[in-house]
Amino acid sequence: MKSIPEHLQALVGQAVKRIDTPALVIDLDAMDRNIERMARFAQQHGVFWRPHAKLHKCAHIALLLEHAGACGHCVQKVSEAEALAEGGVNNIFISNEVIAPLKLARAARLAQWLSTRGGRLAIAVDGMEGVARLAQAMKDAGAAESAIDVLVEINVGQNRCGAEPGAAAVAIAQAIKAEPQLHFAGLQAYHGGAQHLRTAQERKAAIAEVLRLVKLCSHEFSRAGMAIPLITGAGTGTMVNEAGSGVYGEIQPGSFLFMDADYAANERDAAQPVFEHALYVKTQVMSVSNDHAVCDAGHKAHAIDSGLPRLHALAAEHALRFANGGDEHGVLHPDNAAGNTSGWLPVLGETLWLIPGHCDPTVNLHDFLIGVRGGRLKGVVERIFSVDGRGALT
Repeated sequence: MKSIPEHLQALVGQAVKRIDTPALVIDLDAMDRNIERMARFAQQHGVFWRPHAKLHKCAHIALLLEHAGACGHCVQKVSEAEALAEGGVNNIFISNEVIAPLKLARAARLAQWLSTRGGRLAIAVDGMEGVARLAQAMKDAGAAESAIDVLVEINVGQNRCGAEPGAAAVAIAQAIKAEPQLHFAGLQAYHGGAQHLRTAQERKAAIAEVLRLVKLCSHEFSRAGMAIPLITGAGTGTMVNEAGSGVYGEIQPGSFLFMDADYAANERDAAQPVFEHALYVKTQVMSVSNDHAVCDAGHKAHAIDSGLPRLHALAAEHALRFANGGDEHGVLHPDNAAGNTSGWLPVLGETLWLIPGHCDPTVNLHDFLIGVRGGRLKGVVERIFSVDGRGALT
């Protein structure tokens, strides 16, 4: 875990106004409510929940989620898994394919390390070569029998990774079962593209097709006389559909924890808990002109792949539109369409709060997250979280 600098440690117990800008801030009260709602949702639906840690990349937050009932965590990279494990997380699923021998050797060592402390590593494969390479890496590491859980990823509509549902997936599972060091643990069936379909009906229709493919795959496994221990997948946008299907035993939402502007643009399914924004970029105005102002949070402070950030909680007569000013600057214009017909602009030095367009890559731009209790205006800094998996790309 990263060492927290003294100047950040000194913020603990201080008022929010003492936080320098730009900074990535967690509203801990909102985050706690999001966690409680997710835990209750999973319990009511009788499914495990394995939140995706690529969102926060923080071992301490992962442990908070486990304390609330999460069964473990997903990551996408071996290095993310290593960072979480170093911070004390024991049950980790690399929900992605790993093919490079160097990475597989690291995964094998990590699987063994986790097992020595009662933990477990899982990994996804989508082809025979992936199975063979993983098995060889585990043999080279001297791993015991069934030392790593392996899930077959099936392509359920995103057309990214994944074996074709049906006979191809069965053959991969049979190859896994033939390798002593590997343990067939189920199917990874996640449709990332469905998470951001805007209407609840569109998302429901997309997951209906996912379920058709999963059931088709399950039928082929039954024909082959093979049981599927677990079907896992789902994200924040579609989890009500997978959790209510009776097919999925585990869901993998991650963004529910912070809720970015892109997820907030989705129409909420009535069956989904209300998740609040909990992650903000604190920024301040550094320049004011006749028709615009400039803040100190450019796209080095927030990701823009899912759109520009939104300004939080401004009255209609003070509504501002955020425009891209480059690496270090955000340009603020009066938003006439939203009710700012007077041309109002914030004054020099005024604090503003941005809701990132996409949380995951925004977090990856920061070394530390500042946790605030009691609200963004009158709260105090409670703790500093290190972004342990920042830059964990391998």
